[in-house]
Amino acid sequence: MTDLEIFLAAPRGYCAGVDRAVETVERALELQGAPVYVRKQIVHNIHVVRDLETRGAIFVDDVSEIPEGATVVFSAHGVAPTVHADAQVRRLDVVDATCPLVTKVHSEAKRYDARGYKMLLIGHEGHEEVVGTMGEAPDAITLVETAEDVPLLPAFSEDQPLAYLTQTTLSVDETRGIIAALKARYPWIHSPVKEDICYATSNRQAAVKELAKEVELVLVIGSANSSNSCRLVEVARESGAASHLIEDETEIDLAWLDGVSRMGLTSGASAPERLVRGVIAWFEQRYTVTSVTEVETVHEDVSFNLPRPIRRALAVIDADAAE
Repeated sequence: MTDLEIFLAAPRGYCAGVDRAVETVERALELQGAPVYVRKQIVHNIHVVRDLETRGAIFVDDVSEIPEGATVVFSAHGVAPTVHADAQVRRLDVVDATCPLVTKVHSEAKRYDARGYKMLLIGHEGHEEVVGTMGEAPDAITLVETAEDVPLLPAFSEDQPLAYLTQTTLSVDETRGIIAALKARYPWIHSPVKEDICYATSNRQAAVKELAKEVELVLVIGSANSSNSCRLVEVARESGAASHLIEDETEIDLAWLDGVSRMGLTSGASAPERLVRGVIAWFEQRYTVTSVTEVETVHEDVSFNLPRPIRRALAVIDADAAE
């Protein structure tokens, strides 16, 4: 058996927003029983979705598919105001699990719109987070996907207030180039008070850059529709290592390991740690794994409160138990 050293990126896996969203569905199921409806994937990971389905969660594409008066959880990616309005018409009991960092971007969009700004949103067309953010001010927001798009944008006059926003899960380096192009074309453009790219995205990309210096191959565990996972693959490749995205160990191609003695492993912000352990076990069955070493770049201790309806329900249970 070939010797193999495995290096694990740290941090990796669940971010605070994903952890909050998944626990929200779990708690909703515990509190009221199945079914609990979830609009779209609660997070972009098929393993998480399938696990919650076995517990009684029902995932739908639109609130029109949900029986009137039922409970619905909105995903971590956020939704447009029209979705909230549709849910109200159907008298749904809404539990909003939108990541607070995505909510921050929505709030920025609403504030800029109220002040007459036009906005340029850096993001990927069709991504649920982008759809939700643009829904806050559809007539005032224009999507920008690449630096090459910037010359094609409207020729705003300098008396038109202008600001940019970003999808939270983008590549830090890629976004930097787009922002530079926007500022070169529109020198008066306003920046967010605090960067929109979330701490977890930035931290995981920094960790992969360090990991890529130590290894010949980086495997990223995550789903193809997970923006932050796809960006990790790009960052690893740009940092000099071969890299591939996998859902789990079943997608590993042994040909990738030809000539590899030092392999890196990380996971996107929507991927549970059990998938990492499954991949390590897979390699241990086929190679002589001489070491499993964490490469830590920053320690994360961020957490978010559960949505208010869940906290209230749990508080009632705690109060009843104390009596």
